[in-house]
Amino acid sequence: MEETPVKDNLLKRIYIRLREISNLHDDTNVEATINSITKDIEFKGANVWILFLAVIVASVGLNVNSTAVIIGAMLISPLMGPINGVGLAIGIDDNVLLRASLRNLFIMVAISLTASTTYFLVSPLSDAQSELLARTTPTIFDVLIAFFGGMAGIVAASRKEGKITIISGVAIATALMPPLCTAGYGLATGQFNYFFGAFYLFFINSFFIALATFIVVRYLHFPVKEIVDPVKRRVQRRNITFFSVLMIVPSVYMAWNVVGETRFNSQAIKYVQTIQNEVMFEDVEILNVRREYAGKKKAIHISLVGNALTESQIRRLENRLVEFGLENTALKIKQTSGSLDLGAQAGVISKLLEKKDEELQAKEAENFRLRTELKKLNDIAGERQNLGKELTIQYPEVVGFSVSRSIFYDNLKNTTDTIPVFYAEFSTLPDADREAQLLQWLRVRLQYKNLKLIKVEKEK
Repeated sequence: MEETPVKDNLLKRIYIRLREISNLHDDTNVEATINSITKDIEFKGANVWILFLAVIVASVGLNVNSTAVIIGAMLISPLMGPINGVGLAIGIDDNVLLRASLRNLFIMVAISLTASTTYFLVSPLSDAQSELLARTTPTIFDVLIAFFGGMAGIVAASRKEGKITIISGVAIATALMPPLCTAGYGLATGQFNYFFGAFYLFFINSFFIALATFIVVRYLHFPVKEIVDPVKRRVQRRNITFFSVLMIVPSVYMAWNVVGETRFNSQAIKYVQTIQNEVMFEDVEILNVRREYAGKKKAIHISLVGNALTESQIRRLENRLVEFGLENTALKIKQTSGSLDLGAQAGVISKLLEKKDEELQAKEAENFRLRTELKKLNDIAGERQNLGKELTIQYPEVVGFSVSRSIFYDNLKNTTDTIPVFYAEFSTLPDADREAQLLQWLRVRLQYKNLKLIKVEKEK
């Protein structure tokens, strides 16, 4: 009967301890946080030029495919201010602050699009690089990064001592600048699928950063702005509610589509990998796979070369879609067989040769790596033989040895380290002076300042 109170007390202590560890309220500076975010919303003077220059830097980075340049641009970009302002305004029911945040966010977006579009119009490099293409198709991971990154940012900003490094990291992780630059690339090149995809990514990032700010502001109990005039209060609440619904409804729909597309791509990849092992594919080569996702319209396009699949085999492949949760997905197979004309045959053979060439290059790279490793081992073996000859002359009592790196665990300091170790077998154990002389010589010879000597006497 006494076990229950003991158990309850233990759980209570654990709960209290967890609350102490996770408490955010004690270190919150509400007034300074509101003032800081409100100040960051202002967009004039130096901020305009900083944004313009950051956009150009980011556009150059996307154009030349330089990750370092893109990260630098994200660090100096002032885009986070108005987005945090939107979340704060909704959290504290401040209609004036909300209007100011939205107005400045709109101006920032307009300047960013103008600057990036202008750059890509005059840039001699028009090809879309991998860094640019990565910003045209949002995924569920972008949603998660924006939400949790935005939450980390507002938590850091609300501390009594602002964590500048955390806020800088949030600016990099949430990646607001590159999508806007990519949207500018789409406008400049007339590729509107890039524009809409990139702007969609920017919208998702902005919304979930604002949502994270709103949640943290409400959780920390920031003071809600009170309006004496009941008519103004109702208008303000109605405006904020309207804007919140306007943002949440399309964002939930978009996020749901992102989740659906991510799941579809994952299952489609698994499906193709699985059917490649089917018996019917022994004399068939898959040349290309293309996945198509447009809401309810989903399809997997597979291009084959070799023996043509029969109707029953194709139906069997279609039936297998259900196993991977692809019930409403169309399977479109394009086959080429022996009835090809010479031009088509040449194209197919060229693709097969390219694929085989890639495989050959991969094998050659692996062989080169193995040869390099073998050479290193041979060099080490030769070095050990030379060391053995020198030891025989200077320390003939050493009859065998090995050199290795060992993991050393310090029980007192509770630390782990890797140290070089020289294990030596002696015909007769040396005295202290001779041992010290040997250890000093080995440290110089092997260039290990912290070399440890382990000595044993060879059994006779």
